Amino acid sequence: MSDINEESCCSSNSTEQQKQLHVAIIGSGSGAFASAIKAAEGGARVTIIEGADVIGGCCVNVGCVPSKILIRAAQLAHQQRNNPFEGLENHHPQISRSLLAHQQTARVDELRGAKYQSILDNNPALTLLKGYARFKNENTLLVKKTDGSEDELIADRILIATGSTPSIPPINGLTDTPYWTSTEALFAEELPTSLIVIGSSVIALEIAQAYARLGSQVTVLARHTLLYAEDPLLGEKLTECFEKEGIRVLNNTQASNVNYDGKTFSLDTNEGILTADKLLISTGRHANTEQLGLEKVGIETQKDGAIIVNERMETSTANIYAAGDCSNMPQFVYVAAAAGSRAGINMTGGDAKLDLSTMPAVIFTDPQVATVGLTEEQAITGGFDVISRVLDMENVPRALANFETDGFIKLVADKPTGKLLGAQILAHEGGELIQSAALAIHNNMTVDDLAGQLFPYLTMVEGLKLCAQTFSKDVKELSCCAG
Repeated sequence: MSDINEESCCSSNSTEQQKQLHVAIIGSGSGAFASAIKAAEGGARVTIIEGADVIGGCCVNVGCVPSKILIRAAQLAHQQRNNPFEGLENHHPQISRSLLAHQQTARVDELRGAKYQSILDNNPALTLLKGYARFKNENTLLVKKTDGSEDELIADRILIATGSTPSIPPINGLTDTPYWTSTEALFAEELPTSLIVIGSSVIALEIAQAYARLGSQVTVLARHTLLYAEDPLLGEKLTECFEKEGIRVLNNTQASNVNYDGKTFSLDTNEGILTADKLLISTGRHANTEQLGLEKVGIETQKDGAIIVNERMETSTANIYAAGDCSNMPQFVYVAAAAGSRAGINMTGGDAKLDLSTMPAVIFTDPQVATVGLTEEQAITGGFDVISRVLDMENVPRALANFETDGFIKLVADKPTGKLLGAQILAHEGGELIQSAALAIHNNMTVDDLAGQLFPYLTMVEGLKLCAQTFSKDVKELSCCAG
């Protein structure tokens, strides 16, 4: 067993020779690299430990980047078949799933090189160690390498940023079948004639719609309803949009048994027997923490293995931090990056905190689901005297001009003060609206404040102003561009 920790030179702001702070980071995704950069800026020497074949974590490799390429391609295919304009002729798109998959892979490789490998290559404070890490004690990691050998790594501070893995439900017969997770679905080189999706949240719905738009017959099995954890109106209206596109949505439906005969999946469900060429399991993700030996250093976790952290990204054990999907934080890459950045600052003597009270979220279906702040139910539970308004997108001039009026904007406010508490949006390009709502909530604006702002005419975000105006007037009585 070798000790790869070395003495280093003193920090530039000290006249005495001191050991350079050593930070070890387990994982190499967005949270890990954001933390590594900040820790290096704070004067630390950083060792990034990664056991996978490639660096970069979920987002660039098997998450955000390839999924958005797939979604965008599917949207263009859908628009070719069914555009809303009378003067443009629809036609059947010619689709090569293989070429699309190769293009996805090429862009993933390009971005991984630009945003991860180049940072390693050009920052002398960062070192990559390939292998799987587990704790020996509070400042020592054992790193098992592919050749079976093991290194002992000693660090002053340790960040756990190991991400998450798809959770697989215990359905009888499932493990013996070649089911897809999101990874296989994103990079499959053949388009199935039919696809069953088990799951009703972000990843499941994005991929389900993408495959439907590429040409597969898609059925979605929701244990409850679509987007069960969100405002009920979002799931209700998105279901209508899906069904309008020919996607079959089965609410309150579960599979009790799965069979695969070498060609076709067969599912026994409370809605009868369902069959399809492919089966996608997308029922959430769980933290990659089982192999870390957290019990040896007393790190507290939730029942699902997620590491409990505070607003400074500190775990229950001194000098050990966590960020991203392996922690009890929302599983969004920008949250992971923000958390990692703050952890890097704090591990090198700073005091940075992460406030998630106005965290925006977007689901890239079409129309998109975008939310920030409190839902009406959450606000009521929190003790607010709530008032809310819902504006159908048919009242937004830009949506009318686009002939894309699916969806709505909902604003939730505190009735006595008018202070904006939350926004829920279902709209084409709805993700482009949500940051304005987030800024309004962050800056304690009232609905009257928002209604009085200048918004460019014929933009989708003008819908926020119009919805705010409905708290005091009937928007149908306003002329266009009404101030």
